[in-house]
Amino acid sequence: MHLNNDAILVVEDDLGFADFLVDYLKKNGHQAESVGDAVSMFRKIDENNYGCFVVDLGLPDEDGIVVVRKLRARTDAPIIVLTGREGIDDKLACFELGADDYVTKPVDPREMVMRLRAVIGRSGVQTRGASNILGIGQFTFDRSRREVRNPAGETIEFTPAEFALIWVLAQADGELLSRDTLVDAVSRGDGPASFRAVDILVSRVRKKLDKDVIRTVPNAGYKCGWPVTAAGIAVQRC
Repeated sequence: MHLNNDAILVVEDDLGFADFLVDYLKKNGHQAESVGDAVSMFRKIDENNYGCFVVDLGLPDEDGIVVVRKLRARTDAPIIVLTGREGIDDKLACFELGADDYVTKPVDPREMVMRLRAVIGRSGVQTRGASNILGIGQFTFDRSRREVRNPAGETIEFTPAEFALIWVLAQADGELLSRDTLVDAVSRGDGPASFRAVDILVSRVRKKLDKDVIRTVPNAGYKCGWPVTAAGIAVQRC
């Protein structure tokens, strides 16, 4: 599956409004679809690489601010919060957690299209040099396909959570990541992730690659132990 900057996921539990917004976005040239809760959103993320997210804060299964935090740990795609909450505390929390825009309901769909184009355009400029393919040691990781290949070109099966873990470590520019951060990065949205879940994922990744690929920093977290390259250029040691 290839990254599509024009693919938009609307996360909204008001199904009538979600359908209306999705239809309008499609009429304006976007590839849009919707889900009504956080669990469904995370399942969709495992299947597709979306170019932008429109997220309501009043979801039935998890507070929207928590969803924004977990979503930002999983993707660098733009996030637009679309909500009835007008309080400054909610706005500040969302921006601090990495939201790109905050829109209060009701909103004219024409304005949403313009805001979407604006944040997607800014994101394209900022991330133009970012690579969806990383070399971690002698292994190749393709984020757009969520595919891992060994030096012989053979595919190694990784679960979405395993891939998310090693990818976020590789992007950390050699820095230590706490287990709190990694919990958000591997969250599937179907229940509270835990430090133990992160530890299990680390163990599984080590078995598939090598024990040295992830380094443990006692009482602090994890970092990657192999050099990371993008398009053949060394960028860091994770």
